[in-house]
Amino acid sequence: MASANALELLIQALRRLPGVGVKSASRMAFYLLQHDRAGALGLSRALAQAAAEIGHCERCHTFTQADVCATCLDPKRDASKLCVVETPADQSAVERTGAYRGLYFVLMGRLSPLDGIGPKDIGLKKLFERACDGQVREVILATNFTAEGEATAHVIGEALKARGLSLTRLARGVPAGSELEYVDLGTIAHALVDRR
Repeated sequence: MASANALELLIQALRRLPGVGVKSASRMAFYLLQHDRAGALGLSRALAQAAAEIGHCERCHTFTQADVCATCLDPKRDASKLCVVETPADQSAVERTGAYRGLYFVLMGRLSPLDGIGPKDIGLKKLFERACDGQVREVILATNFTAEGEATAHVIGEALKARGLSLTRLARGVPAGSELEYVDLGTIAHALVDRR
């Protein structure tokens, strides 16, 4: 009976992952136990190590094993630019473009009053302190184009405008290589408004 309990605990643990339901979690659990016990043990060790050793950067809030992340410590970065993103995954996406060489601030979320997430929950006070450190000249608002992301960008923008900083927002529009007839109407409308 103890093994059935352990299996159920494993399935429930896997269900915590985004987009993973009971069937997917069961498939993963059965696969790991039946075909890849070494992989299961490696996954277990890696998760335990990551949970124990990875924290948040004191300057930008991204994930790091050190007090300050490598990006914040990189002297080749342009300290006059600060890109505000919602998550470390968003930061990683911007980094993979190779088009941005400034610094970051990771909110670790977005404003969502319906979910009880307010300015204190995403560290806006720390962002404002960082943006007003005397080095930052431009704040790039790179929150997602969801209702919550737009509201977050608006609140940040209004607060920082009063502090005399230059504010920009990521452009949005028709993706490269797409055909207009297949692009959603909201994207086309924003592309027309934000045309250059």
